[in-house]
Parts: sequence; C-alpha cells; structure tokens
Amino acid sequence: MRFARISLIFLLTFICRLALAMPIDSGRYFMAADSVKIYYEVKGEGFPVVLIHGFTGNSQGWKRGKLYADLLARGYRVIAMDLPGNGRSDKPHNDRAYADNAEAKDVMKLVSELGIKSYDLVGYSRGSIIVSSLLILDKRVNKAVMGGMGDGYTDPQWPRRIHAYLSIKGDTSFHDVDGMMKYIHSEHFDNESLALQQKWQPTTSPKQLARVRIPVLIIRGTEDKENGSETALQNMIPESKLVYVPGDHNTASSNSQFSVAVLDFFK
Repeated sequence: MRFARISLIFLLTFICRLALAMPIDSGRYFMAADSVKIYYEVKGEGFPVVLIHGFTGNSQGWKRGKLYADLLARGYRVIAMDLPGNGRSDKPHNDRAYADNAEAKDVMKLVSELGIKSYDLVGYSRGSIIVSSLLILDKRVNKAVMGGMGDGYTDPQWPRRIHAYLSIKGDTSFHDVDGMMKYIHSEHFDNESLALQQKWQPTTSPKQLARVRIPVLIIRGTEDKENGSETALQNMIPESKLVYVPGDHNTASSNSQFSVAVLDFFK
C-alpha cells in the first residue's frame, strides 16, 4: 500500500511537470456573424489596442516584432486575432465570409463581445485596409495606425489586388505580384481563402476618408515601394500624420522605430 502511494505521488508529480513544460494555448475563439470560428488572444489590463495582421499573416506575427511586447510593457490591453482564412481561424471558401466588409465587421463583433467602448487600432499592410474600413464603420475607434500602406487600395480596380486574385487562381501572366506568389507557393496556405480575401478586399474611397475626424498615423518603411503613395493617402485623411521608419515592406513593422512611433502617437 505504501509503495502504491509513493508510485502515485511520483506519477502525479511527473504529470504536473509535463503539463508545465507543455506550451499553453492562451487564445480563445468567437463565432462571427456568418458562423466562422475566429481565433484571438487578449493580454494586459489597460486601454485596449487591437492589432490587425497583413495578407497571409496571423496574430502570432506581431510577437516577432517589438510593438507587441512594448504595448504590454506600457500597460495596454493587447488584442490580436487571426482574420478569417488565416492562422488558427476557419478558412471558409464562400464569398459571404469576406464580402461587404465582413472582416471589419468581425473585428467589431469581437470588440463588442469583449465589452470595449473605445479602442485604438494598429494595422499593417492588408491589415491597414481593414483599419481604413473601421475608420468609417466603427465610432468606437479612438486612434488608428496604418502601416505599410499607400493609396492603392482606395481604387476599386486596384491592379495589384486584381492581379493577386487572378494569380492565386492560377493565371501566370501578371509579374508585378511575382514576389507574393513565390512566397505563397513556398508555404502551406489555403489558397482558395487567400483568393477570396483579394477578390473581396474592401475599398475606402477618398470621399469617405475625407470625413474621418480621428487621429491617424501612417507609417511607411523608407524602402517600401508597394501599395501606392503614402503621401497621397495622408492627403486624403484630414487628421493624419506620416512617419517613416527604416526597412522595406517585410521588415519595417518589426523594428524598434516602428514601435516607438506607435507608442508616441498613442501617448
């Protein structure tokens, strides 16, 4: 009997140690209006900041840069999610999950479920396009950061968006998105959901942006030549400010200067 008790104690100790050694999934899921299951994480206790990743990205990408940790260190409540078709979220193959600003509405639903009355936003690349939609749709947005984006997305017939969609669907005649396609082919993405994200990528018109009355920070890498003109985008948004940081489209969001610019703007 005594030996059995000792064995049980050792077994329980081993299980506890094993559990502590295993990575803990700190995230949760919520159900979007169209029954798409979306993964998100919340950390910190202060004023909420929602982070929106770029095309083919996910919530974990923010952790590889400086901003995520710096926001937490400054006392913010940081909310990061995987947009539909990305990361741990569902990857629906239907138009409804992406059309009519569905992704921005998913962000709004999450914010509502968390009981948030006012929040700041940070988007990068395609995430900035979703941020732009939220500037129009959600009055709870306090301040917004748009990184890695110019004015290209304000054109409903933006060639880069159309070429990306057609290339993902198999058309090989467009070479302005060769870099994007090379990366997509090198990874195990759900290409149908990526194509739908490009097909239904939202457009915010210059007329709509002219009505924005909250502070907006546009951040651009000094070597970033993608997605149109950042100065033209700044001219469209009355309360916007433009800042440059070192790096190209793939690196600018992860350096310390990007983080400093965001934190100074929020302060």
